[in-house]
Amino acid sequence: MKAWQVSILGILVSFAIACGVGVAGGTGSVTVAGVPIFLLCGVIAFGIQWMMFIPAYLYQTEKYYDLTGSLTYISLTLIGLNFASSLEPGKLLIAGMVVIWAVRLGSFLFARIRADGHDVRFDKIKPSFLRFLMTWTLQGLWVFLTYSAGLAAITSTAPHSIGLMVVIGASVWSIGFAIELIADRQKAKFRSVAANRETFISHGLWKFSRHPNYFGEILLWLGIAIAAFPVLSGWQYVTLISPFFVYLLLTRVSGVAMLEARAQRRWGDDHTYQAYLKRTPALMLNPWAGR
Repeated sequence: MKAWQVSILGILVSFAIACGVGVAGGTGSVTVAGVPIFLLCGVIAFGIQWMMFIPAYLYQTEKYYDLTGSLTYISLTLIGLNFASSLEPGKLLIAGMVVIWAVRLGSFLFARIRADGHDVRFDKIKPSFLRFLMTWTLQGLWVFLTYSAGLAAITSTAPHSIGLMVVIGASVWSIGFAIELIADRQKAKFRSVAANRETFISHGLWKFSRHPNYFGEILLWLGIAIAAFPVLSGWQYVTLISPFFVYLLLTRVSGVAMLEARAQRRWGDDHTYQAYLKRTPALMLNPWAGR
């Protein structure tokens, strides 16, 4: 199959998956003119990406890619809250957790790419209209599927008070958010030293996991799914794919898989790095890893 065919297939499959989840998650959603707000949010998520793709392709830049993703989360949150049947504490808490995460990660990634000037992941993709469009389309799928459980809860017609499950979910989110925040700051500080740019980080949380930031990311979305669970029903349970999707995306598609391959190319012959690989798990934090 040719590259352009793969790109078109990726775009169609991404939109088809989102439509399926949108219809399922929208079964208990508030509606506008008969259209579930949850489903409408899915369409808007893709629309924002496609709209931003146009100037990104014309100017051959990826500087606003991650920032657009974060702003899409915030936009869907505001839309969901605006049309919510009522603003119970559980819905507001989920919305707050998502916005806090999106603002923090979006500003962090935007500051990083401004400092670096470019993202090497896009070097071979940007010149191709279809490949670059597929990348933006995949971001729409990432936003909608990742947020699906939380968004289904916010737009649900069912009341959402703060009970035990919500407290547990918020606690799991807090732990995951803290891990991701600390890991990102530790690596950013490490990379800010010129002498460290050609080596790997192995201290702080990175002493106990090779990718603690991704572990935190998976954990926080699991927390949001747990907090959303009490108000889901019927076909809405399909939206609980959220944390599993994040896990598969970060471990099998991008994230861990991509960075591990790059690290192996750079430090595969480094005995220190090989020792680090053997004693440190790829994802799960292991407090005994550095002993």
